[in-house]
Amino acid sequence: MPQHLASPDNRRLWEALAGDGRFFLTFTGLILILSGLFVIIQSITGHFLPHDVSYLGLTAQQLSRYHEGKITHFMFHDRVAFGGSIIAVGCIYMWLVEFPLKQGQAWAWWLLLLSGITGFGSFLTYLGHGYLDSWHGMATLMLLPFYSIGLVRTYARLTGDKSIWDILKVTNHWNFTTRTGIGITLLLFTGFGLFAGGLTIMFVGMTAVFVPQDLVFMHATVHQLRQVEDHLIPLIAHDRSCFGGGLATIGLIIFFTIRRAEPTRNLWEILLVSLTIGFTFALGVHFVISYTDVTHLLPAYLGVVTYLSGLGLTFRTWHTQLSQPTPLQQPEV
Repeated sequence: MPQHLASPDNRRLWEALAGDGRFFLTFTGLILILSGLFVIIQSITGHFLPHDVSYLGLTAQQLSRYHEGKITHFMFHDRVAFGGSIIAVGCIYMWLVEFPLKQGQAWAWWLLLLSGITGFGSFLTYLGHGYLDSWHGMATLMLLPFYSIGLVRTYARLTGDKSIWDILKVTNHWNFTTRTGIGITLLLFTGFGLFAGGLTIMFVGMTAVFVPQDLVFMHATVHQLRQVEDHLIPLIAHDRSCFGGGLATIGLIIFFTIRRAEPTRNLWEILLVSLTIGFTFALGVHFVISYTDVTHLLPAYLGVVTYLSGLGLTFRTWHTQLSQPTPLQQPEV
């Protein structure tokens, strides 16, 4: 047909702009990465956000006059760890969109949905500590439409079994007598540990707020912290809950991705990138502020050992294209 007689493009403007929805989910991941970087940079500069100062009635410099600046350092360490966790989430979101979701794999769509419920829903933990972070709330409300539109539009891309049960199937079958099998087990353990640890931190943030090691580091009791400023503990509790939500989200994604994704080079690489970013900021900031209590950091040390060992043991297999099925790739019975 001559070009001048070709059928006109009759798509609605919205359909043309929205495309298949993957852009919106990639954009969500990018904003999470940028938000994490902003939180980290803000903490490194030693300043609170304007709404924090308004709520607390103290700047970071004024708060540093109390307890040798340990309270301020403690607050910044929570925020840096939170920033690292949402950068990790943003990175693996972009991988999910570009690889398994692009291929129409339903488990990736459901994982984006479930992790989004965990991540966005963690904002509601403010009900447990009473501090409504207006900036956090506004950022959540602004990002939520992009995430929601992306999920709605990409659902049409899914092939095969589109039900939520697809996420419970197992792609990576393994046995414990092989290097790869042990490596997968360690990576699964890492994901589960991050998820459980995140839920624990969220619960602590909404209830006791501190563990004993926290108070020892700050050289303060809960009563003394309340004497500094009535709003101080709710603000710290908010930071703790946010970090717990980010940690639980990345743990959930890691666990189900290991179970469900095809073993590929890019899967190994995104696990290396996201887990290294998360652990580097969460652990590194403790050494910067000299909060190095072994008991407190032991779960993080264990996490580093398990994820690095898991990646080391799976490296050779996941970077090799195999011509014959292995226990790692056997079809599910």
